[in-house]
Amino acid sequence: MKNLLNYQSSEYDCGPVTLTNAIRYLFEREEIPPDIIKNIMLYCLDSYNEAGEVGKQGTSTSAMMFLGSWLNQFGAIRKFPVSCEFLSGESVYFSQNSRIVSAIQQGGAVVLRLFLDVEHYVLLTGIEGEDVILFDPYYEELDDPELDAEFFSGGISFITDQPKKANRRISMERLNRHGKGFYEMGPCGIREALIIFNQEKRITPEATIEYFI
Repeated sequence: MKNLLNYQSSEYDCGPVTLTNAIRYLFEREEIPPDIIKNIMLYCLDSYNEAGEVGKQGTSTSAMMFLGSWLNQFGAIRKFPVSCEFLSGESVYFSQNSRIVSAIQQGGAVVLRLFLDVEHYVLLTGIEGEDVILFDPYYEELDDPELDAEFFSGGISFITDQPKKANRRISMERLNRHGKGFYEMGPCGIREALIIFNQEKRITPEATIEYFI
């Protein structure tokens, strides 16, 4: 059985929650080894804020890179069908031939860092036309009178009926922006993404549907 995707418990744990959501999205509950959940929580929330408080700067790029490498090694040693690829810089963008679009078309999930007031991790799970379907672990309610007005700006919409896959639809044009508005990826120099596959359910490139901007 596939699990529902989770929301953050604090202002800081988007990293471990999104990594765990990637595993929950790609694998059945009965398939998931406890070692993976344990190590995600062990190595995330590693950044210090200006006051020297651990975890209050969230999860670092180094931790995401390490966990991607660790998952690859775990998969090889334990014969668990997980594989990861870490992307950074100019390789993190959306277009017809981009690595991220290809990975999603092949059935993968992508842990992506973007902006939501601050740097923030979300899980990409699908593509619909020129939009990306994603799960944002920061819980918001549409009828909340204090909901930030930027959620209603162009290229952002809510999904309310796919709790095992997505709760936002974001335009690729918005994601590709170099600014720091909601759901923008920001300057190329700070971009990062971790692609994760369930190798047993990965779709071969020849079988994917071509996407054209």
